[in-house]
Amino acid sequence: MFVLPALAVYLVFAVLPLATSIVMSFFQTSGTSSDTFVGLANYERLFTHPTISGRFWNALLNNMQYFAIHLIVEVPMGLLLAALLTSGKLARSEGIYRTLLFIPATLSVVIVGFVWRLIINPLWGLVGFPLLGTESTALTTISLMSVWQYFGIPMVFLYSALLAVPNELVEAANIDGAGGWTTFWKIKFPLIAPQFGLIAILTYIWTFNGFDLVFALNGSAPGPNYSTDILGTYFYRTFFGSSGQLADLDLGAAVATIIFLTVLLVTAAYFWLIQRRLKSYSV
Repeated sequence: MFVLPALAVYLVFAVLPLATSIVMSFFQTSGTSSDTFVGLANYERLFTHPTISGRFWNALLNNMQYFAIHLIVEVPMGLLLAALLTSGKLARSEGIYRTLLFIPATLSVVIVGFVWRLIINPLWGLVGFPLLGTESTALTTISLMSVWQYFGIPMVFLYSALLAVPNELVEAANIDGAGGWTTFWKIKFPLIAPQFGLIAILTYIWTFNGFDLVFALNGSAPGPNYSTDILGTYFYRTFFGSSGQLADLDLGAAVATIIFLTVLLVTAAYFWLIQRRLKSYSV
């Protein structure tokens, strides 16, 4: 009974729209009050149509690159900062640094996009090269902006895990003559290693649902030449219509369903193949 209000909100605003979009992807919307059931025709068009499928696969590959940059850059940054905060060298000002490092994650995406656009503006910013206007650098630039905003989240996860390491183990290693570097890699790091899998899957879920920063920087136009187009922006253009592309509700619902299945299958595989083993190993 206590959970029922929150469950009702979740069902109405999350589960019901999701189920509706899945059902919609199997129909063809017409101008009349009735829709026509077309089975997998929308998915066939998404995967085989020369233009539509090309844009879809491009968005998927860009999304994979978007995720990879976050995983390769964001997680090591979080580990380095968490290790520094728990090293004891910042004992008097640890709380201040922890707060300052986490502040970017609390900022509005619109503000972050606007500030970074000013910083890297080739006319009056700090960079004389059009990073957002070049195909080879646009997506990487946006990814690093996103990393700057959200590196505090893995930092907090790893910071909490490092604080949970028993002091007895660290003291025993110090008595045996282990230095700070050896203690971290031989004692602390193996104990917090399971956290990396959880951080990786959360990063995967977040990046494959990404939309806001790319939209704040480029709007619905995923330029240049679709080099910053990810699944979220591709879905927005397809479903709502933008940048010269007409709205197609049924095809947009199919794109949303593919995004959902992509996230669901990878997350389920992680919890079934990895997280389950970690729990059984800990027992």
